[in-house]
Amino acid sequence: MENNDVDFTEPPQQKNQKLRSYRIVCAKLGLIMCVYFICRLISIWAADLLNNASEILGSSMYRLLSTLIIIILVYIIPILFAATVFNSYETYKGNFRILYKKPRRLARALGTFPATFGLGHGVALLTLLISYLLSRFLGGETFIEDLLRPPIIEPPDTMLSILIMVFLLVIIAPVFEEFLTRGIMFDVLKPYGTGMAIIISSILFGLMHGSLNMLFYTTAYGFALGYIRYATGSLFTTTILHAIINGIGAVALLLSAFLQMTNEENMILNTINAIYLVAFLILIIVGVAVFFSKIPSMRKYKIENAWTDMSAGKKVACFFTSVPVIIMMILAFNEIAGYWLMNLFLRNFA
Repeated sequence: MENNDVDFTEPPQQKNQKLRSYRIVCAKLGLIMCVYFICRLISIWAADLLNNASEILGSSMYRLLSTLIIIILVYIIPILFAATVFNSYETYKGNFRILYKKPRRLARALGTFPATFGLGHGVALLTLLISYLLSRFLGGETFIEDLLRPPIIEPPDTMLSILIMVFLLVIIAPVFEEFLTRGIMFDVLKPYGTGMAIIISSILFGLMHGSLNMLFYTTAYGFALGYIRYATGSLFTTTILHAIINGIGAVALLLSAFLQMTNEENMILNTINAIYLVAFLILIIVGVAVFFSKIPSMRKYKIENAWTDMSAGKKVACFFTSVPVIIMMILAFNEIAGYWLMNLFLRNFA
């Protein structure tokens, strides 16, 4: 009898072609992140140059110009470069509104905030705990503890600085970072598995924040926001949640700034600050509990895998062994290497 079964498996040539295209995507992502870190280094140099001329410019003009440099170098240029590399102009042509469409169940999507906040800041507290235990049991400060220590963020000292900080944290960062990571990067990785798109875009999101301590909890945040991006098919909810999370952090800086600008013995501000810290800790505890309560329902929500020929572990290994990604990692964790590469580039091509 004639066998009419059809073999739907991909021929080896198509499999190799898909692997090759995935490696190209990994290399391009690494290149984009290299550009991001180099732009961040340039912004630091530019800020130092402006600082030397701050007496001539005046404090207000200095802060405004510094903010403009940050927006252009840290946000606009990397996004324009990424959009050019992946031809996002054509991809999102006519689909830009769809990318920011309002989810049908917006309230339910925003209701994921406690779990998202609990996951992110739960990891942050865990990192601080590990850092503390290392200092206690290894005797004094260690190299690892120094790496895990959170960066010190100086509170703004003028009203203009406060407005700029709020503008950057609550508006600029959520809009640009979401479009780059959960927009462009997520979409180019999705054909190779949505799970991988969530994982890799969240790791890149974590690396963008520039310290090993922030890497862990911002990656956790990226994972949660990536999951929401997939579930809603939109950046609308993730941008709002990102803004709320940054806004909560901005409030803490605002309280510190007001205490410094007025009087550190101000009873009203000290009381408000104490209440805020207690509420902050309660929100983390409640959020962690909500996150763990949602794990069973998350397991039922299957994430599609468009490319099953390679395991998740091999996909991750393939990503991190890409040469541009290796250079990206060096730039992310070694500022000296970043300066060396920049000087080499300027010496050879400038």
